[in-house]
Amino acid sequence: SSMLQANRGTVKASLNFNATTDAEALYKAMKGLGTDEAAILQLLVARSNVQRQQIKAAYKTLFGKDLVDDLKSELTGKFETLIVSLMTPPLAYDVALLRNAIKGAGTNEKVLVEVLASRTPQQVKDIVTAYRQEYDAVLEEDIAGDTSGHFKRLLVILLQPLCENNPSLVVRDFALFKAGEQKFGTDEQSFVTILGNRSAEHLRKVFDAYMKLAGFEMEESIKRETSGSLKDLLLAVVKCARSVPAYFAETVYYAMKGAGTDDDTLIRVMVSRSEVDMLDIRTEFRRMFACSMFSMIKGDTGGDYRKTLLLLCGGDDA
Repeated sequence: SSMLQANRGTVKASLNFNATTDAEALYKAMKGLGTDEAAILQLLVARSNVQRQQIKAAYKTLFGKDLVDDLKSELTGKFETLIVSLMTPPLAYDVALLRNAIKGAGTNEKVLVEVLASRTPQQVKDIVTAYRQEYDAVLEEDIAGDTSGHFKRLLVILLQPLCENNPSLVVRDFALFKAGEQKFGTDEQSFVTILGNRSAEHLRKVFDAYMKLAGFEMEESIKRETSGSLKDLLLAVVKCARSVPAYFAETVYYAMKGAGTDDDTLIRVMVSRSEVDMLDIRTEFRRMFACSMFSMIKGDTGGDYRKTLLLLCGGDDA
């Protein structure tokens, strides 16, 4: 399934790839007066992340310098952030996102929600291991120390290894719903227990049962019964169980809708999904909103930053 999934990205490995040639082209684009941003962005978007790591290694061998450091010193602003993100291996990228979300000024709940709700159980497992190696710290402890209440509980549950799809869980979930629905709605505790340690397949069965039982969607109940970060996390878990691409389509839309753009979110999604399911995200975007993702990005961004984002988007579903 990982192979199938990989094919839904817009960014693919270059077929006649030569790391040395690419490293030389990037060096040339940066040396001397001025920087050829167009050459840099066009080359890097046309290579897979694995290939970018090979270019980085070749660059070090050829010029004795760190490619990412050189890019940082030549580029600025959102474009720099985007290019540096593209140069980061996906696992290291997620680990750094979580670390900064916890250790930065205040807690970036939005990042915690997005990463822990959307990544596969195997990815979460890898993140936990890599986090420990990188920072000599336990991700669960760091998150628990920085959050509170049911929000903290659900984040911690999402970090646990996925339990097998167990028929007895369905029965228990029904019992919880029955209890919750007596007072019309479901208490936070039940939501957290039900939505925590589950496979998407199991959750979709639960949502169907909930709809029959309650007469309205699980999301409605969550919106009515919860608030703040907990609400955001519960909704993200439900949406990702239903469809990860639809969740990200909505995330991209609301990052651009209205005044100003949430560039951090836009960069995170465009980078982290470019080799995973960007084609599906585009399809869902077109289905949910009255425009293409391409056209919205085009209208909301500018310069080399826009050029790179549009290449990552990969096409206009007008």
